[in-house]
Amino acid sequence: MKILVIWRLLTVGGVNAGWRNRAVYFKKHGIETEFLYTTDHGGAHIMQDVSTIYLTKDTEEIIAIIKKNRYDAIIVVDTKDAFKWIRKAKFKGPVIVEARTPELLKLTPHLANFRGVHPETIIVPSYYQKRLVSILSDNIPIQVIYNGLDTTFFRPLTQEEIDMEKIPIQPHGKKIIGWIGRVDKRKNWPMLIEIAKKIKKERDDIEIWLIGGAQSVQREEFAKKRETENLADIIKWFPVIPYQQMPHVYAKIRISGGCTLATTKCESFGNTFIESMSCGVPVVAADIMPMNELVKNDQTGVLFADQKVEEAVKSIYQILDDEKKQQKMSSNSIEHVQKNFSIQQVADQYVELLKSLDIKKQEGDRND
Repeated sequence: MKILVIWRLLTVGGVNAGWRNRAVYFKKHGIETEFLYTTDHGGAHIMQDVSTIYLTKDTEEIIAIIKKNRYDAIIVVDTKDAFKWIRKAKFKGPVIVEARTPELLKLTPHLANFRGVHPETIIVPSYYQKRLVSILSDNIPIQVIYNGLDTTFFRPLTQEEIDMEKIPIQPHGKKIIGWIGRVDKRKNWPMLIEIAKKIKKERDDIEIWLIGGAQSVQREEFAKKRETENLADIIKWFPVIPYQQMPHVYAKIRISGGCTLATTKCESFGNTFIESMSCGVPVVAADIMPMNELVKNDQTGVLFADQKVEEAVKSIYQILDDEKKQQKMSSNSIEHVQKNFSIQQVADQYVELLKSLDIKKQEGDRND
């Protein structure tokens, strides 16, 4: 079986990280996955050695790709133009829609008009996202399939396995808070600034690692604010860390006695949460969906009242100042991800869906 995933953004974010894991797992089940993107945001290395990637905005080229490869199914991720390409290519196979944008206003254009294409189902990565999509679609089935994680890759590395020579370099005598993702409004970096200011006033044994943001639209605004607030000594910024190095980053955070922090206002899922927990790093995040779908409060991390800086800081201190608690949360986190979010647990649902659609397609071909 051969499928095509169409998404407009070749990013380093959770959508591509999740699809990377699926593509690897699908291959073991005889499903070949190819990807079509229209805009490059530096995410090619995520798919390195995993799948064929097409990167083009040219309509005729896209139509030729669809026709030439004779895909068994096409999956469209938040790309409204894809339905026009599918129709023009006269693709007759099943089409699945994935709705990943967690903001109603931005999601609406991608679900408003399927241009004569009739999707079989809409896949969403959380029950929060199902609620959102149900507002926009009432006649297509909506199915929740969590993002799956390769827990043999994202795992708690031993001290001997950790690459201590690569950046970020482990600071001596400091506990690390990891903040991972784009530097934009939704990820809410201004709240990170306020948290860093409060921590800096109160203690000197904590360092914050901001991982990512090399191509974020607000990177210059963030950089300026970090400097004017004199936070460069507490917020260490690493705009580009290769995906393959992330287990080592999480390992350094774990052995420091630290945690990861999310100040995000909304997410459709939250890949970095399960990556962090799978590597034994507890998560501090707002007590809103879908964060509270993923993080078990006081077991795999701490959930704080949304947008409350003081409560977020107290939640961080709960973990950093109690070594036994941090270690217990670490072991709970690993078990939680393996049980609920490992690729074996969740990708099987997708495999079953694709194979059922393939059987329907074959029956339709015979009837034709």
